[in-house]
Amino acid sequence: MVTTTVTVLHVDPAFVVVDKPAGLLSVPGRGPDKQDCVVSRVRDLFFDCPEQPSVHRLDMDTSGLMVLARTTEAHRVLSRQFAERRVQKKYLAVLAGVVGEEQGSIELSFRLDPDNRPCQVYDPVRGKSGRTRWRRLSVEDGQTRVEFVPLTGRTHQLRLHAAHSLGLGCPIVGDRLYGTRKPGERMLLHAAFLQFLHPQTEDVVQFSSNVPF
Repeated sequence: MVTTTVTVLHVDPAFVVVDKPAGLLSVPGRGPDKQDCVVSRVRDLFFDCPEQPSVHRLDMDTSGLMVLARTTEAHRVLSRQFAERRVQKKYLAVLAGVVGEEQGSIELSFRLDPDNRPCQVYDPVRGKSGRTRWRRLSVEDGQTRVEFVPLTGRTHQLRLHAAHSLGLGCPIVGDRLYGTRKPGERMLLHAAFLQFLHPQTEDVVQFSSNVPF
């Protein structure tokens, strides 16, 4: 069981924004051993939350910002914003290798590999397109720190775009699915910025989270 605390960054009558630790599920999984997650912890703190307050999710190995609805109407409005790609997100990552270019964009089509769940595989014929903008922030000790701006919200999009030879060709440090992970190492991917419209007032709201690596 993950014991790291979920940090509540902002409380609003319509939603709550939290900082998810790496290693914790966003939503419940299958089986009694996979019920500890961001959703269950938020519902323990805010009893007025709907049964399914999540409007998006982060991979278990990813840390950073999540917004969860506190009313069914807020859930509907926020879910629509994510579905219509009106939410702005930025991620910080450290890649295992040196990226030569300063910035660019990646567009690759991929799908679930049914023989190796939950991994995604590149498939230009049957896959669905994922698009990401990126820029290099620094290079140190053979590793590259980058900022990712996902333009779509596909499963494992940033992880595959980083690792695949048609992307950056450098897996995220600690990525156990698309790269390698040393004992005790975490995946160095963090959701650092989130912007959306307030589900009641429609004002632009922004949240940032310090990168823990």
